[in-house]
Amino acid sequence: MSRESAQETSTFHGGRLVARRLKAHGVSKLFTLSGGHLFSIYDGCREEGIDIVDVRHESTAAFAAEGWAKVTRETGVCALTAGPGVTNGMSAMASAQANHSPMVVLGGRAPALRWGQGSLQEIDHVPFVRPVTKLAVTPGSTGEIPGLVDDAFAAACAPHGGPAFVDFPLDYVFMEAAELDSEHEQQGAGAGGRGASAEALERAAALLAAAERPVIMAGTDLYWGHGEQALLDLAHTLRIPVFLNGLARGCLAADDELFFSRVRSQALKDADVALVVGVPMDFRLGFGGAFGEETEVVVIDAAEPQRDHQRAVAAECYGAIAQTLADLRTGAGARGLASESWIAQLRAMESERREAERAELDDGRAPLHPMRLYAELASVLDRDAIVIGDGGDFVSYAGRVVDSYQPGCWLDPGPFGCLGTGCGYALAAKLAHPDRQVVLLVGDGAFGFSGMEFDTLARHGVNVVAVMGNNGIWALEKHPMEFLYGYSVAADLRPGTRYDEMVQALGGHGELVERPQDMRPALERAFAAGLPALVNVLTDPTVVYPRKSNLA
Repeated sequence: MSRESAQETSTFHGGRLVARRLKAHGVSKLFTLSGGHLFSIYDGCREEGIDIVDVRHESTAAFAAEGWAKVTRETGVCALTAGPGVTNGMSAMASAQANHSPMVVLGGRAPALRWGQGSLQEIDHVPFVRPVTKLAVTPGSTGEIPGLVDDAFAAACAPHGGPAFVDFPLDYVFMEAAELDSEHEQQGAGAGGRGASAEALERAAALLAAAERPVIMAGTDLYWGHGEQALLDLAHTLRIPVFLNGLARGCLAADDELFFSRVRSQALKDADVALVVGVPMDFRLGFGGAFGEETEVVVIDAAEPQRDHQRAVAAECYGAIAQTLADLRTGAGARGLASESWIAQLRAMESERREAERAELDDGRAPLHPMRLYAELASVLDRDAIVIGDGGDFVSYAGRVVDSYQPGCWLDPGPFGCLGTGCGYALAAKLAHPDRQVVLLVGDGAFGFSGMEFDTLARHGVNVVAVMGNNGIWALEKHPMEFLYGYSVAADLRPGTRYDEMVQALGGHGELVERPQDMRPALERAFAAGLPALVNVLTDPTVVYPRKSNLA
């Protein structure tokens, strides 16, 4: 339907109704892979001025929607065609669920009129999508479409955030209906709302005011709650060392005097009070065992956890995180704690451990040690560069040594641990921030999940720079298996594969690096190329990453 004819009537076809609600919620990009069940939605988006960004696999469309949410703190949106299109996006939905990423997934669906007769790609998505989403619904008529889209945004953004799913029967999106007035406004992962209860805050503040060895361990929900300034104020006023993981990285700059990363294990064990802000006590925190037996743990989050705490906690503060942190700062006295000797002790250990890494950072071997690669990368990264990790041991090293200085500058798969996130995240990040460096750190194993998306990057003119650690193995599996059994299976890849030549064939810039001294010049050429680029770095397969957490 043309714009003119739409203005002359009070009704719109179902796809246009979808698009109008997307626009009302501030959506500017729809990530998708072309499918006939979605044509009406595409037509609506074209009429409403929403960019359609098409990819080569539905999982990438869904990961791009999550990536958009991660770098903008707005709701990301993707459209997946019926049947295999939706099933291909399920890993990304589960990842977004684990990361509390606000995301709306629009699905195609076989026509209601023919339901049960065997239409193309006919399957009821809702029962199998529901466990990995906050909402999964199908409209019963064209007129129900706008309200359900609004419901999806509301569900995706309510704490804890996550994915919401609506699929649209083919006949309903081609039929017309009136768009009723809606009170729903643009929604994102916002900072507003009331803080924790006065009773909970009083308990937490009393514990904190008496602390001599306090720590803050903050994670992803701090970022979603726009809590970075409140965290900074709390830490600096009360003088508390800060540790960050997940999307919270960069919420306190890596060069801040109170930021620490190398002494986390000892600091959490020795702390007398630990503020655990927006991060679950899952495997990354030893299921609560990362803290000392005598540590008083104060849990702060936007909402109550979905699982019971794995250890006893002294106080629980649930509400808007930024407000809760501000209230806690005031309640604890708004002055420095007796923590200066504790801070000095941790800083001395931090400096010692950073210095102990020097040999690996300067390692001259060829193929390269991953740490030498990251030392060279650090020399060319801007302070606001967005760095994305997609891989196993290669990205585990990156998580140790790549510094973040601003919120939203470090993206990894999160606790669901899904490989193949990288190209979708990178696509979204560069579209959202075209003037900033976007660097994808990708293992040669992870590249196999979404490497064809360099065609997507080239077609859309998205000049991401990817740096590959190519060691020819699944290292996080090969080395432990050999330690346990003396052998490994299903853990080898083809050594030295020229993935850079593949990227060149897809329209990008690619080159191979085999020696440390060639690393920085190759990076500089990649950033200057103005094309999606892959720097394919051969890394030493004998290097064993030292594990710091258990799988279970």
